[in-house]
Amino acid sequence: MSDTVYLNGDYLPLADARISVMDRGFLFGDGVYEVIPVYNGRLFRFEDHIRRLNNSLRAIRLELEKSPDQWRGIFQPMLDGDKDQYIYLQITRGCAPRRDHGFPEHVVPTVFAMCNDIKPFAGRLTGIKAVTLDDTRWQMCHVKATALLAHLLLRQEALDRDCAEAILVRHGYVTEGAASNLFAVIDDELITPPNSHEILPGITRDVILELAQANGIACREDIIALEALQNASEVWVTSSTREIVPVVELDGQTVGAGTPGPLFHRMDQLLQAYKQSQA
Repeated sequence: MSDTVYLNGDYLPLADARISVMDRGFLFGDGVYEVIPVYNGRLFRFEDHIRRLNNSLRAIRLELEKSPDQWRGIFQPMLDGDKDQYIYLQITRGCAPRRDHGFPEHVVPTVFAMCNDIKPFAGRLTGIKAVTLDDTRWQMCHVKATALLAHLLLRQEALDRDCAEAILVRHGYVTEGAASNLFAVIDDELITPPNSHEILPGITRDVILELAQANGIACREDIIALEALQNASEVWVTSSTREIVPVVELDGQTVGAGTPGPLFHRMDQLLQAYKQSQA
């Protein structure tokens, strides 16, 4: 992790970064965030991430106008050569003179960014165990909001059951993971739930769909019933920092042969090649 962070126009040591206790991000979780991978020193799918950030800002009625080039200028000084890293960006509505649920007028948003190394995830090539849980989150999951308590509780319940991820279920169909998007191979077709208010529109998810379509892999966006997921030959969860992670055990039952499947291996190779082509 870099010792230097960005906070409201300044670069300073992490230990010196401070915000007011009256910041609405601290009091209410009133803010959004974005995570942007950096491969070989290059920001990955940068404009897609900024587009998602702006969509989240608009959804919570937080006005902050910066161009992609302005954001790039903020992030670039924190990058360390050609290392694989990720930018964490958090924007809150700012500091108000008093605690009030209504949006304050004439406040300046708080903008914080830091850069961390991407550490290899232990289960990325070997597979993980996952558990299905009721989706108890709010109705605006497409907003990358900082208020993640429901996600944390679900993820911790999965960890308490010796699983690495919780796959969430709403009205009998699966939506996504507590910290990931979801894919399943059903009848030799790659399926992922469609974008809606029930899931976060993942950038890695979009890349996988693009690669599948470009390489003749049958794929589509569609709802996935819990029963269909339980009978899938492959299940994956995806995110910006973990990329594609195969699920080899779901709710205590083996997925497919109990090892990462052939389509996972093919898609992982395609993704790694795509990353290199973008560097």
